[in-house]
Amino acid sequence: MDLSDFSAHEQAAIGGAKAFASDYLGAHSAGWELERSMPRSMFQEAAATGLCGLLVRPELGGLGLGTSAFMKVMEELSTVDMAATFALVVHNNHVRFIDKAGTPEHIERFLPKMLAGEVVGAFLLTEPQGGSDAAAITTSALPEGRGYVLNGAKAWITNTPHADLLNVFAQTNPAAGSKGIASFQVPADTPGVTRLEPYEMMGGYAIGAGGFQLDNVRVGEDALLVPAGQGFRAAMAGIDLARACLAAMCVGLLRAGLDTVMPRLLKRTAFGRPLADQQGLQWQMAEVSTALHASRLLAYEAARLIERDGAAPEAAAHAKKFATEAAFKGLTACMQAMGADGLKQEFPLARHLAAAKMAQYLDGTTEIQNVVISRAMQKAYTS
Repeated sequence: MDLSDFSAHEQAAIGGAKAFASDYLGAHSAGWELERSMPRSMFQEAAATGLCGLLVRPELGGLGLGTSAFMKVMEELSTVDMAATFALVVHNNHVRFIDKAGTPEHIERFLPKMLAGEVVGAFLLTEPQGGSDAAAITTSALPEGRGYVLNGAKAWITNTPHADLLNVFAQTNPAAGSKGIASFQVPADTPGVTRLEPYEMMGGYAIGAGGFQLDNVRVGEDALLVPAGQGFRAAMAGIDLARACLAAMCVGLLRAGLDTVMPRLLKRTAFGRPLADQQGLQWQMAEVSTALHASRLLAYEAARLIERDGAAPEAAAHAKKFATEAAFKGLTACMQAMGADGLKQEFPLARHLAAAKMAQYLDGTTEIQNVVISRAMQKAYTS
């Protein structure tokens, strides 16, 4: 989307994101990857630019962006650091949950500090044995007195090292299947909550991927955010947004790939002429450019449908599937065109390539997107 498609308020938010990306993320992202961590202070730095409450109503202190503008902000941030950007996506998604479904007490208790980046949110849906099968939650939330007792394990949780408030999805009635899933707000320092060590991965360490163990975690009835019967649907609506957002973030990665390689192809020579004049390289970069444009169209079409209908599972699945595959393939081509220099830490391509691969797993693997798409096709052809 072009900036002219957004309101002045949205353009200001996008401009703030671009400045945060170039100034703060640009100064620190490479070091975070080498150190295999991201400092907690990143959230407070982001909050100073409004990046911790992008989807929250202005009357509550947020920026109140629409879906498309939110995704454009994340696209801009991802041109520098997709992993740190996804950490902010998860935090914003959590804050959005509280804004939409929270009681006045939830809003008063949690929102101000989350908007300030002082309390970091995490989305505890995935489990070790279930992976992308979100409906197969076994973490239990059994009534006890005027509250609940939670038991279970969560895996592949973004923001594990820094999370203060956990949005825990748990099963209140196994016989009810997905209709028994509810959402609970659990402070990470609640007795029985164990924060596990972050995973050792090929890259993308700023995402803070890890897990939590819940052993007889007792919470009051006021911890319930989304009740059974609505919890799974609410989680899936959040995942639609995250999947579309990942597609936009991959647009940012592809932009960064072309921005890195094209100046070198124009300046460097081989066999007596500029590399940009070599037809093989021309065609490779043309393929990347086409993938970039297609990814952008799919991502923002999903955003339009989410804004219109509140959910867009098929469109979000198409966008995430295509854009994550295109980003990985396109960045590989950009690295190849750079020659061995593409491997150097002074260039961001290797870091972006790891992020692109990670994007193929986040919020449902490519195979899960195929399941969503196939179900939608079957429904269309049998109706």
